[in-house]
Amino acid sequence: MSAIGNIIKKELKELLTPATFIPIIIIAAIYGSMGGSIQEIQKGAAEPPIIGVINEDNSYLSNAVNNVLETNAKVVFNSTSSDDIESGLKTLNEKQGIALIIIDKNFTSKIINGKQANIDVYWIMKGAGILDSISSSGVEFLLTVINTNISEQLIKSNTSTNASVILTPTQKIETTYFKGKEFKGLSPNTIVSMLSSQSILIPIIMMMIIIMAGGIVITSMALEKENKTLETLLTLPVKRTSIVSGKIIASAIIGLLLALIYMIGMSYYLQGVSQGSSILGKYNLVLNTQDFIIIGISLFMTLIAALALCMLLGTFAKNYKSAQTLTFPITMLALIPMFITLFMDFDTLPLAGKVLVFAIPFSHPMMASRALIFGDYTFVLSGIIYVTIFAIVTINIVVWIFKTDRILTGSTRRKKKGRKSITNMFKLRRF
Repeated sequence: MSAIGNIIKKELKELLTPATFIPIIIIAAIYGSMGGSIQEIQKGAAEPPIIGVINEDNSYLSNAVNNVLETNAKVVFNSTSSDDIESGLKTLNEKQGIALIIIDKNFTSKIINGKQANIDVYWIMKGAGILDSISSSGVEFLLTVINTNISEQLIKSNTSTNASVILTPTQKIETTYFKGKEFKGLSPNTIVSMLSSQSILIPIIMMMIIIMAGGIVITSMALEKENKTLETLLTLPVKRTSIVSGKIIASAIIGLLLALIYMIGMSYYLQGVSQGSSILGKYNLVLNTQDFIIIGISLFMTLIAALALCMLLGTFAKNYKSAQTLTFPITMLALIPMFITLFMDFDTLPLAGKVLVFAIPFSHPMMASRALIFGDYTFVLSGIIYVTIFAIVTINIVVWIFKTDRILTGSTRRKKKGRKSITNMFKLRRF
């Protein structure tokens, strides 16, 4: 039993290391923050939508519509004149409203006379994420309920109205306001769908590049240790800073090549999407050459930061096997912003979620295309500055580690007196 106990103790000592627990703790904290953000969104979706109503008709069918809206939604603005549209939109903006619904004049008489009545909907769109469209879907459902209720009343009254009008008594005339732009004839769901076609591929490709390049760097560091080539490299009369610089420059070249390949593929993809969608061109929701250059710079700096971070993690790797587990944090840090940018807009995230997403350097090129479509250059350029600072700090940490014994021992702790350090064992000179 003592032999088994010693073996268990030895294995636990080898496994219970900061390299094992720190990445998991960080990922757990990130998941906790994400969970809180999603709960906030779900809580908001469960509440009645905040809307405004302008009823210009004031007859029995229009009043029935008004009753449905007031019963199932939170009406913060009520009027009987279309002249109050501007005031209604202002009130909704102040109170985080979703839509201003206008019941046109002669609403009831049109339906009775066999014509579809108009319901004008002015949408106030907050974000372009898939989850951001949940609130507008609630209002869409209410408009469907209104159609059903009017149809039931027409059937009960035995009216001789046209059958198609009985089935669909109203039609929506939609206008959406989003990030200072007016989209006539488009609903928030349609805009989200169009923007997703523009940006869904970018986060996926970005994630794949980070995972691939990160795995190569971490594995390379582990193989150098396992094959003892790193020890040989450190015995050469070369400064440690030169060794790190060489590795970083090589990684930078790889990052540049990957960025160029990525940008070429992405440009062809987006050109195809833009040519296939006249609506995007109509509202000028396309990227120009300047935008592609900015995205390329963001991608390149992010890859440099990623490779420097991978090199930092690679210093914890003792062999090829341990390097496989160290790719997990990089994978998760790439997956998390990918899913967040697909399902949620940065503008609609809670403060904690915004801090989390902005802090992860991999997020910025994933968000850049959508931000540039709407001319938000300040956000993209600030992201590039942040990622550049992150890369410089990480590189400096890697240089410091290369000047210690951690690169070979996995530890920077001082050795006891009388015990030779790894540096002395290999007769390494510090330059």
